[in-house]
Amino acid sequence: MRSFNTRSRIAVAASAAVLLALAGCSSDDSSGGGSVDEAVGQNLDGRGAITFAMGKNDVDKLQPVIESWNASHPDEQVSLKELPGEADDQRTQLVQSLQAGNSDYDVMALDVTWTAEFAANGWLQPLDGALAIDTANLLPATVDSATYRGTLYAAPQNTNAQLLYYRTDLVPAAPADWKALTDSCAAAVAKTTDCLVTQLKQYEGLTVNTTQFINSWGGAVVGEDGKTPEVTSPQSVAGLQALVDAYNGGTIAKRSTSFTEEETNLAFVGGESAYAYNWPYMYTNAEEDGSAVKGKVAVAPIVGPAGAGASTLGGYNNGVNVFSKSKATARDFVEFIQNEENQMAFADASFPPVLASVYDDAALVAKYPYLPALKAALENAVPRPVTPYYSAISKAIQDNATAALNGSVTVDQAAADMSAAITNAAK
Repeated sequence: MRSFNTRSRIAVAASAAVLLALAGCSSDDSSGGGSVDEAVGQNLDGRGAITFAMGKNDVDKLQPVIESWNASHPDEQVSLKELPGEADDQRTQLVQSLQAGNSDYDVMALDVTWTAEFAANGWLQPLDGALAIDTANLLPATVDSATYRGTLYAAPQNTNAQLLYYRTDLVPAAPADWKALTDSCAAAVAKTTDCLVTQLKQYEGLTVNTTQFINSWGGAVVGEDGKTPEVTSPQSVAGLQALVDAYNGGTIAKRSTSFTEEETNLAFVGGESAYAYNWPYMYTNAEEDGSAVKGKVAVAPIVGPAGAGASTLGGYNNGVNVFSKSKATARDFVEFIQNEENQMAFADASFPPVLASVYDDAALVAKYPYLPALKAALENAVPRPVTPYYSAISKAIQDNATAALNGSVTVDQAAADMSAAITNAAK
């Protein structure tokens, strides 16, 4: 998986209250009927054939899982329904169906940033009571990403976190903290073009990087309620200041403001930087024949002021449609995806698993040396803001981080403006 699965920039469609009022019966057989309040208590023991909806770019990872399930569940077959490749289009298609109260999709693979929004609108069946799943063996951050206001609303399927890549021919060991990284830049840049490359273009990648700095310095974007801004706290401002200082001081390459994941990949694999922040997929590229850094790459968790930093979490959560008529089957299927065999297969397909034990498998680690570092990163990872207003909050982060990076405003002003935009988005 090449990134964090999301390019969503669509504003939240409407307030929860309006959407609840709109949710009702459709005229076809896929309608769940009634309101979301009624649907939540219906069909809890329902069994039968179900549909699984997922964006087409990653369905190849789930096809073997579905085939395995179907082989042992002849009366509860799972049919795959491919959604569009672009995240915006996926979300639009799901929202339109759910607003109409339809059960077209029994299980939906949701970008982690959508989970709170879908839960707040009443579209997801809580995974509690008779539908509870065991999350004890899952990476805690993945469970946090699927939890809204203390209730688990989805089953983590796969995850992701950014890593610190470094050139072993230029840097003798992974830097212990952010100061160690910045202090090493002068010597490293003498032998290459840039110190650190990452994603600072004004898109979702900038949200990821900005939140990583804020979280790594002990701050947060919003509070536990998902709407109260915390970006003006001393810790949050310190994180944003560290990002801006690194950019202005040359630790982060100036061209990073035009970089997505792919430009970062090309620069690092091309031997043009000593360090990079990027997702795990880049490790394979760096070790391929033709790579300028083959045999000279290692990875570690990203760094903060006092050690390991807090990567921003990516991945998918599987939500059960509140209008599904076969919720018991849907619940069993999402738990089936989390079993060891399936999660091992995910790891073998560079689709980071949510089952913690997989990262300790010696055979897998031998094939994919980045797994221990990825596990460490995931253990310290923080989900992007768990909020029903995610799209608007992400835009607030991007707009104001860009203004601070290009010097239009001070960091303090950018944080204040970001806070005001978040408050307005959550009204």
